[in-house]
Amino acid sequence: MPSFLHNLRRKSSRSAKAFEKPGQQVVDGQANGQNGKGLSHRVSASTLSSSQVGSSTPSTTPATSTSEDAAAHTKDNTYGPTPLPSRPQRPSVDPVKRYSMNGLSSPTSNGSNGSINKASLLAPRVLSVSDNSWVHQQVLLVFGQIGEANSRPLDGTITVNHHQGRFPPTAWPVHDSYFKALVHLEPGWNRIRLDFSSPKVSTSNTSVPSHASFVNINYLPLSHSPPLQLAIILGRDSPGTYDAPPERMQREGNGLDLAIRKFRMAAYLWQSFTGEQMKRYGFGRRCFRFEDSWEPGTLSYQDWGTNQYRTQAKIHVIRSNKTVAEIQDLERAQQYGPGTKKGELFDIALEACRDYFHITPGQKHYVSCLFLDSHWDTKEKVIRGHAALGGGAGDLQIGIFGSHALHSYPSSIEEVYQAFQDCTRTDAALIANDCNESGSSWEAANIGIGAHLHETGHLFGCPHQESGIMLRDYVTLNRTFVCREAFSTRTKSPGQKLVLPHDECRWHKLDVLRFRFHPCFRIPIDQDNIHGDSSVQVWTVDSGQGGVIATSKSGIAWIELYPEGDDVCHYWKEFPESDNQFPRQVVLDESVLRALMPKEKQKSRLKIEVFSAGGGQHVVEDFSQLANQKLARVKIPDGRWGYRGSKLGYSQMEGSEPQEIILEHAYIQTKLLLSIRVYHGYAIDGLEFIYEDAESQLFGKRGGSPSDFPLDTRKGELLLGFALRAGLWIDGIQILTTLGRKSDWFGNPNGGSGHTLIPPRGYTIGGISGSCANWLDGFSLIITR
Repeated sequence: MPSFLHNLRRKSSRSAKAFEKPGQQVVDGQANGQNGKGLSHRVSASTLSSSQVGSSTPSTTPATSTSEDAAAHTKDNTYGPTPLPSRPQRPSVDPVKRYSMNGLSSPTSNGSNGSINKASLLAPRVLSVSDNSWVHQQVLLVFGQIGEANSRPLDGTITVNHHQGRFPPTAWPVHDSYFKALVHLEPGWNRIRLDFSSPKVSTSNTSVPSHASFVNINYLPLSHSPPLQLAIILGRDSPGTYDAPPERMQREGNGLDLAIRKFRMAAYLWQSFTGEQMKRYGFGRRCFRFEDSWEPGTLSYQDWGTNQYRTQAKIHVIRSNKTVAEIQDLERAQQYGPGTKKGELFDIALEACRDYFHITPGQKHYVSCLFLDSHWDTKEKVIRGHAALGGGAGDLQIGIFGSHALHSYPSSIEEVYQAFQDCTRTDAALIANDCNESGSSWEAANIGIGAHLHETGHLFGCPHQESGIMLRDYVTLNRTFVCREAFSTRTKSPGQKLVLPHDECRWHKLDVLRFRFHPCFRIPIDQDNIHGDSSVQVWTVDSGQGGVIATSKSGIAWIELYPEGDDVCHYWKEFPESDNQFPRQVVLDESVLRALMPKEKQKSRLKIEVFSAGGGQHVVEDFSQLANQKLARVKIPDGRWGYRGSKLGYSQMEGSEPQEIILEHAYIQTKLLLSIRVYHGYAIDGLEFIYEDAESQLFGKRGGSPSDFPLDTRKGELLLGFALRAGLWIDGIQILTTLGRKSDWFGNPNGGSGHTLIPPRGYTIGGISGSCANWLDGFSLIITR
């Protein structure tokens, strides 16, 4: 045989191998369509049609397909997640230059994508991500279009070919010329190729794809910000299974390994959704990160049987010290009445996470937890072992949710589209129909994935909002990942034929503002405020200065307004950012703030919340009372007016009595303050101001251990302010001077939350006001011009 025929034979073997079906393993020359566990991948035949992903057409079926393969494709519920449409081999190029920087200079279409075939008008165009963008998440959501806006709408398939083939190709449907896809990224520069194919569009017989384009994405993983950790909590005697319909159990199982895959995939959907939302609101593609581990990959089902190792989100499996029976006794009957013990389930999660992660003081953890032993009680019609809660206690912020909808989750990227199109009806005789909004499998996925994201929002500090994920808009979470909606049992409608970005659910603007300044969302260009002061102070001043001033060392970012009767925020005001810095001092004019509200609410009692760029927050329960100078001002003996600032501490201890002193050195020029003596133990008992003439003034009481902090009067050192740790009372205090010196911390330096009290520009300390019981439980400065 001539040598060139040997070479041709080897090339043909490689080409045929390239057309093996995704997920199949070739054993002794035979294709096996099952996954590594011997289970066929799930697909609901009721949700797929010839126009959807995975359909096989004469123009796209590989020549190597057999009649047995074709028969397998038509058999209900036996084939794997959508096989990829065949595509021409990649163009032959110099392998040295193929992924070199020279590729960046290739011509582009509409500023975002470079088309391989310059004559093609159907090369995919990515609309949501510009070429050479920087992102910080492993799985990126992209939205794009085939052809021009005025072109005839087409259906078909987009095949995503990942950077250097390091992740298996994935296929996504095109509806009316629009597509949405999830793109797996490698750290660094990624060159992604998008191929479009359709039964209605002719393709060339050359090696060059007829309708293909490139998009370049830079993926920078973040390791300097705290991660969101993911945990599955089981009873100590749990078998490690979850509720699932019998048909699905038979098809894919319901064990712990599959639960881990599904929870991980759901978490990546949270991340891709949130990253896209942050970009739409103008905050860049910042997002929370996961704690990663190097382990057998699960994001593509094509990796399951090959044991391909990848870096992916780690799922911690935590065994509680409670039994399954004890966990399931704590129920939440969502649609039949309030659960009586759901708070206890939250406490179980707190205890389990504290023991597992060995949390130490000052080490903040953010953990989203899934209770695997949740169970639908068909007799009582309640979901046992489930609570939807989020919040925190000290150094641990957690969100919890049950596993009753886990059966509907996708377990890989290839299953995402199918999961959100699966119309299989929910049988309440077998599994939960949560809040009567999970009448079908795809709607159950919405509720499970979306409501758990809602609790994760609480974990990050988000309250309920007027709209968005933090209301209940997650019932349309599916729209983020599909361009065509399936029939909805919730609305009893066929769903939206074409779903574009403005039809999708979203985070509320106030949620993304919180994320913008949250430590888990930090990106390299942010100013480092991890160890800085993020507290907010609010001061009443004379009318010529605006009436009320808010200050923060990290800058004031926005304020929220709550007129009487409103329990969620409808009105707010943002402050501009300049050179990555927010204003450290802003005037809060009452008339300007009230003008932001409708006329019928402008005269009602007004509560405001002021937020700093460092994540701090200050609440003023009655803004009119704070702005009332007659209530806030204090007469200084020399005739000037002083003004009480906002108070720290609750002044609610037994025997608490108000106290107030005007510092003599503030109005007697010959009075020289030499030192400050602090009385303290586990809290602050009192402060004594000692003068050069041996006289002193006491605020609070003498008790505990006294410590002196002398001022360097020879250099003209003066008292500038205080740093405090405060909650219900004053835990600790630190003295700040005009020379930039700081005293040691007195009292408990880790109690309560941190605050810095320094008068606004143009004002000095005139005195101290507050209250004292067994120790100080109220503290504020009196400032004067």
